[in-house]
Amino acid sequence: MPVHGDTSELKQTNEIGMAIPLLDDLDLCGKDLTADALLTQRKLADYLVDTRHAHYHFTVKANQPSLLADLVLFFNDRKQPHFVMHDPPDHGRIETRKIWTTTELNGYLNFPYLGQAFAIERITINKKTGKASQEIAYGITSRSPGQASPQRLLEINRGHWTIENCCHYVLDWVFDEDRCRIRTGYGPENISRLRRFAIGLLQSKGVKNVAQKMRRLNRNLRAVFDYLRMSNNSFTTRPAPA
Repeated sequence: MPVHGDTSELKQTNEIGMAIPLLDDLDLCGKDLTADALLTQRKLADYLVDTRHAHYHFTVKANQPSLLADLVLFFNDRKQPHFVMHDPPDHGRIETRKIWTTTELNGYLNFPYLGQAFAIERITINKKTGKASQEIAYGITSRSPGQASPQRLLEINRGHWTIENCCHYVLDWVFDEDRCRIRTGYGPENISRLRRFAIGLLQSKGVKNVAQKMRRLNRNLRAVFDYLRMSNNSFTTRPAPA
């Protein structure tokens, strides 16, 4: 694909600056856009709700310290959750998610088009060791309680982390992307595209455990060709003769 003009400035633009141009060509009307803490920005919220007639579902962390402090303080005295979700006991763990929601902060928090704030507690039990872990996440959404129940908010949040785990977790732990030493020119951009292409290719073939499949194919070029059926004499499994 031809590239026109100087793209050096574009390459150096951070994730926040690229979010809105990336979304411009997508049909967002009436849809929920989820984002991690980096993109929990007032400008993006205005753009989504006012310009694109969509809804935001943002995670709140330490990059918004005042917002996070207010949510932590409000949800510190949690009572009975508004909804509880029990995940199927697969992948060697048992997970329970609880959610609390509120509209009481809508007029207090300085965030545009705020419909609800929420806190989600995730409890995980390792089936082998019995060890339990607990974490709490905070968030905000433009959807009002009439537009999204606690159950729906929990489903939206779970959907976000499903995508996160399917791609970014694999990039971090399978490809060890954060420690990659490729720094110059178009190297980082190109190797990132190749990694994502590899993940997408494996997942398109129904692979559930990308790390395990990568280990089997690692440093075995013939195995890769056989798996992808890229050679005329690739190995194929045929039924035994009658």
